[in-house]
Amino acid sequence: MEWAFDGGRPCLDLVNTLRSRYAEGVELLTGPDALAEWLSRAGFTTGPVPVTAGNVLAAKALREAIDRVLLPAGTPSEMDIELVNNAAASAPAPPPRLTLVDGVLRREVPAPKDPVAAAFAALAADAIDLAAGDASVRVCAADDCGLRFCDASPRRNRQWCSMSRCGNRAKARAHYARVSARED
Repeated sequence: MEWAFDGGRPCLDLVNTLRSRYAEGVELLTGPDALAEWLSRAGFTTGPVPVTAGNVLAAKALREAIDRVLLPAGTPSEMDIELVNNAAASAPAPPPRLTLVDGVLRREVPAPKDPVAAAFAALAADAIDLAAGDASVRVCAADDCGLRFCDASPRRNRQWCSMSRCGNRAKARAHYARVSARED
């Protein structure tokens, strides 16, 4: 799987698990193993976690609701807002605890009972913070991309999801077009 973590926010990285959204659409969350791998690579889980087909459907529903809530195409539906809110409230994180190890106090956070639900809750909370914040969510300007990213640049004029991938390709194409035009 070729995962992209160029969104700048975990919730946008989830949205980016559906590629070529406006063309044929390439689904990366193809099953429980793919979702488990994404959760691990995104840093939500450590080691293997049990993921069900129902979790995959829930991840896709959350992904699409987050996409519709965050894109500035209009007012999101109440159903999308409710889905994001419910996901954020679904699995509260276990409270931190103090432990005494070799005479030193340490902060310990127990593992959640349901790591998949905890990941969905964290993703939804991230989407809420992003939607209510001052950063802009944009779609990559590359014709063959369409990934979403958080534009926190000072002028809010970032164009590409990744300068090393889409930005460089676009600049190389523009350079080639200028050189070709001069040679004609």
